[in-house]
Amino acid sequence: MPDLASLTWPDVDAAALLAVPVGSTEQHGPHLPFSTDTDVAVGLCRRLAAARPDVVVAPALPYGSSGEHAGFPGTLSIGQDAVQLVLVELVRSATLTFDRVLLVSAHGGNAVPVREAVARLRAESRDVRAWSPSWPDADAHSGRTETSLQLALDPGRVRLDRAAPGDSRPIVELLPALRSSGVRAVSPNGVLGDPTGASAAEGAALLDAHLADLLASVAAWLDR
Repeated sequence: MPDLASLTWPDVDAAALLAVPVGSTEQHGPHLPFSTDTDVAVGLCRRLAAARPDVVVAPALPYGSSGEHAGFPGTLSIGQDAVQLVLVELVRSATLTFDRVLLVSAHGGNAVPVREAVARLRAESRDVRAWSPSWPDADAHSGRTETSLQLALDPGRVRLDRAAPGDSRPIVELLPALRSSGVRAVSPNGVLGDPTGASAAEGAALLDAHLADLLASVAAWLDR
């Protein structure tokens, strides 16, 4: 089924699952675009819809909770409270049409507001779920994983000539400094990981693996 944005209202199938890509507009090192998280969420939602004709993809939410990246020019963050409120109101509206809504978030900073939004909506008896891909602890941001994914999605927007390692310590070690001072305090180039060796082939394999997990989660929900 095509993206919701390309349909007219008589074309909408209310029985479909609405998949909402939830991303961010935040720095991703000197080599990846601000839209990286959004691009990954959109790419996975579109692959889900290609595999399941009962899925329609909503326009992406391109803003998230990205305050930890505020030390880098261009980052646009609306904070956790706003993300939660937007998702609650969006799903309330969506469930006037669609029986089920899936939030596909590819930005780790959205984890708390997404979880709280889903809990609130489910308490209102709305059939909503959330799904997110996972990254290695030492490759949390703009490292090999995200660089490979973006190379698979849109290689023309990756500046490999600028790619350089950042802080590759496990995220659990970095959390105190990240929470108190932001990403720039631990990684001047904005990278948490090492993009060295990233490739489109690796990104395509990662997309396939994430899609398989996403498909399994949706099947367990819808086909039970």
